[in-house]
Amino acid sequence: MTKLNKYSQRVTQDETQPAAQAMLHAIGLTREDLQKPQVGIVSTGFDGNPCNMHLNDLARKVQQGMAGEDLVGLVFHTIGVSDGISMGTPGMRYSLPSRDLIADSVETVVNAQSYDGVIAVVGCDKNMPGALMAICRLNRPAVMMFGGTIAPGCHNEQKLDVVSAFEAWGQKVAGKISREEFEQVVLKACPGPGACGGMYTANTMASAIEAMGMALPYNASNPAISRTKEAECAAMAPAMRHLLEADLKPADILIPQAFENAMSLITVLGGSTNAVLHLLAIADAIRIPLALADFQRISDRTPFLADLKPSGRFLMQDVHENGGIPAVMKYLLEKDMLHGDCPTVTGKTIAENLAPVKPLSPTQKVLFPLENPIKKSGHIQILFGNLAPEGAVAKITGKEGERFEGRARVFDGEYAANDAIGAGEIRPGEVVVIRYEGPKGGPGMPEMLKPTAALMGAGLGNSVALITDGRFSGGTHGFVVGHITPEAQDGGTIALLENGDRIVIDAANNRIDVEIEETVLAERRRRWQCPPLKFNRGVLYRYARTVSSASHGCVTDAIPHLKMGTVKST
Repeated sequence: MTKLNKYSQRVTQDETQPAAQAMLHAIGLTREDLQKPQVGIVSTGFDGNPCNMHLNDLARKVQQGMAGEDLVGLVFHTIGVSDGISMGTPGMRYSLPSRDLIADSVETVVNAQSYDGVIAVVGCDKNMPGALMAICRLNRPAVMMFGGTIAPGCHNEQKLDVVSAFEAWGQKVAGKISREEFEQVVLKACPGPGACGGMYTANTMASAIEAMGMALPYNASNPAISRTKEAECAAMAPAMRHLLEADLKPADILIPQAFENAMSLITVLGGSTNAVLHLLAIADAIRIPLALADFQRISDRTPFLADLKPSGRFLMQDVHENGGIPAVMKYLLEKDMLHGDCPTVTGKTIAENLAPVKPLSPTQKVLFPLENPIKKSGHIQILFGNLAPEGAVAKITGKEGERFEGRARVFDGEYAANDAIGAGEIRPGEVVVIRYEGPKGGPGMPEMLKPTAALMGAGLGNSVALITDGRFSGGTHGFVVGHITPEAQDGGTIALLENGDRIVIDAANNRIDVEIEETVLAERRRRWQCPPLKFNRGVLYRYARTVSSASHGCVTDAIPHLKMGTVKST
């Protein structure tokens, strides 16, 4: 029989650890409790962000169910960074590094305290991949619980979300709406707790993790404030008990086909390009080889079907009201687009979990039918060329076309670009280049939602492209290319661009090039001087010194002996 307390017994059952046992009695545990498995319940809750403001309450509700399953649930906490609040400010540089701090802190506490299992209660963008990276490193029974999506805001009978506020600024700058209208949108966009409502990074990663089998069914689409989310809290303890009894671990669940399921689902949903970074990092943590080529392979064979924001009309709340992520997955399984035999944290396979799920209603409008897709291939396109010899990630929904040619308008950093957009200096036909915002150069690879939203709000979304060695929010739409590698700080071609250079972005052929003779590029490269890092101590300095390329997931503990390559297709 499997020992359920095989980690915690090191401190609870060893008589040479009397001080440890005395301290556990001090927190209220009885002698009988010391015989039980201990489960760490990590919350990324904090008051300063709607995505996270309710998570501590959810974690306590999860804890309340533990005694009924003869488990000891012990809540601990880790950090979070609000992407929406830090966006467009120096604080955004801390967003992606927070993923690794979360991973390190969860790994540290669970190992140091000898917990037998982990439940992660998470909300905003980097919470989920960070916690899952730690869970992969720990490889002991674990389950993820997403705090849920925010309810939509409303103004003039129009649904709003956080991106509505960003785009309203662009509309105000362009003179399309009044200051009063702008202020009403800002006031009403985010009505309460929950992660940003469209198919942005948080909802993308929650959906991907459910498809990978590391969360309970419906976890991704149950709203933050709902009876269904409360029911999930009650289901956590029985789920953990089963995982412990079966000794079912992340490495048993996160097989290559699980990653394919995640990539297929987020392609259908039109998910965030941040999923590329995060899935690469999660794969690295669980020792699964995954590469940019895998995303392109899945994108080539998978259509874009969901009419979800940022490029569409609907929000995750609408997905919930039409059967949730399981209904979408059931549709994909019926169309032979998922691996139904993949295991999950329920102890059942994907197909077994989906068997009782009601199919999508034929009258629903959120998901287009496979026979009439929004786009026949995926929106995530991996581009290579002389501008990105190690790869770049484009978000091409088809609404903005698949090819853009224009003259470069170069900015050494986001703030200069924002000032130019705010002053109305960007012209149709230009390719806005924002560089020195990569993982090292940023540092932290900040998101470019503020400039892209401003361009959309100003009515330039269909006439201007934007490329960067930084990354994009899941809320970004328009003709955009990010993750350009090598980044400018490493002397990549993007560092050599000058105003007026002709740039060609060809998503149909997966190319991004600057039309310059190689001899000219070589001369520019000879003259280029690497700028100093923006920080010389602290978190961002350590991050810039240790982070890998975006094409490898921006991991800070890369495994030298793990050959990064494509997963085997099945």
